[in-house]
Amino acid sequence: MTPSDKKSVHGKNDPSLGLSSGHPFHANHNHSDSEPAHRANAFRLGSPNSVDQRRSDLVAGYGQGRLLFLDASSGIAGDMTVAALVNLGVPWTVVESAVLALPLSGFRVELQAGHAGAIGANRFNVEITGNQEERHYREIDELIRTSSLPPEVRELSTRMFQRLAEAEARVHNIPIDRVHFHEVGAIDAIVDVVGASAAFVHLQAEVCASPLPLGHGFVHCRHGVIPLPAPATVECLRGVPTYSAGIEAETVTPTGAAIIASVSQRFTRWPEIIPERTGFGAGTLTFPDRPNVLRVVLGQPQEAARFACQGHVVLEANIDDMTGELIGHVISLLMQSGALDAWAAPITMKKGRPGVILSAIVEPGDSQRLSELILRETTTIGVRRTEAERVERPRRIVEVPTRFGNVPVKIAEGPYGPAQFKPEFDACVRLAEEHQIPVREIITEALMRARILVLGL
Repeated sequence: MTPSDKKSVHGKNDPSLGLSSGHPFHANHNHSDSEPAHRANAFRLGSPNSVDQRRSDLVAGYGQGRLLFLDASSGIAGDMTVAALVNLGVPWTVVESAVLALPLSGFRVELQAGHAGAIGANRFNVEITGNQEERHYREIDELIRTSSLPPEVRELSTRMFQRLAEAEARVHNIPIDRVHFHEVGAIDAIVDVVGASAAFVHLQAEVCASPLPLGHGFVHCRHGVIPLPAPATVECLRGVPTYSAGIEAETVTPTGAAIIASVSQRFTRWPEIIPERTGFGAGTLTFPDRPNVLRVVLGQPQEAARFACQGHVVLEANIDDMTGELIGHVISLLMQSGALDAWAAPITMKKGRPGVILSAIVEPGDSQRLSELILRETTTIGVRRTEAERVERPRRIVEVPTRFGNVPVKIAEGPYGPAQFKPEFDACVRLAEEHQIPVREIITEALMRARILVLGL
């Protein structure tokens, strides 16, 4: 769906359209009826030599630990959402496969690349090739739930459609079971919702969005004149911040509203984010004062709390009469007992005696307990304790598949240069022994797989 369907004109009467009577309410996810006259900023197809400006495809789960920002400065619709996410790098096969998993026929989907004004963007089209029936909401819900879609995609799709159907039911004061979706509107809405859900699930990113610009005016739909923003759109946007777009047009469709309200965890003009990728999805309506695109931005969240200095305690003890084996044993005990890090460094003590400084970084609450451990397990007669702060890279561990088995890889990210990757050594040793190959072979392949998974290289 788009901010306005190709068959629509905002604020004008069309006597050929009448009201239905004696039937359950019919919901059409778009509300307008003929093509706008102005053509500034219109979408133009790209040349054969520049048909797709997408970056390399993003692997499944690439968005884990990242933030996906939906910048809806021109509004949002279902087709714009799908197009923008594919333009970002979600593989087109993810959308195609999801749509093919539905027990539906009589349509085909198409991805077009071109320009909306001066911006390179994709456009997502659903072309009706056969007869389509009107469907109750319950039929659509059952259709999605019994499909072969992955469970996460089914759950998100049904949640979006439920929000849309509940909005229509509230607007028209009818039971949700009586909500119908028009022939074309139903197939468009189903495809857009399922395609968008598959893309969001593929990324696995945290989602936030901008406040939504709402147009004004009146449009004709199958049931007569309705005001903009459409009543169902406003119902879908309960709890979502909005503002006036200052234009006479349908900038946010009910389907677009249901999608963004279902996936966005918060709304902000612009988040604290370190951008990595952007994608643009074009709508079909042309605005005189702006390109009609949805921009999506994927990047690292730069939240102040995440990068704040963390308070810790450094424990230190000078030791000159223990063997290296015993020092190593104490280091292991410290790590097993909750120390964040532990180490020993050689020093020269009084009278030229060789020794070591045994050190550990611990949480403040563990300071006393681990000081007692050092006193108990070593020959030192005192432990120094120093409060310290440290700035941390955000870290996470991902399981990466290799030819030899899964390997946990620690990934350190944040606004401090390229991400750092470190396979868990013990897991690599275990797999190396199991397959009778050098440990370095496991480490090399785990690093390669982790870079592909996280960076999409």
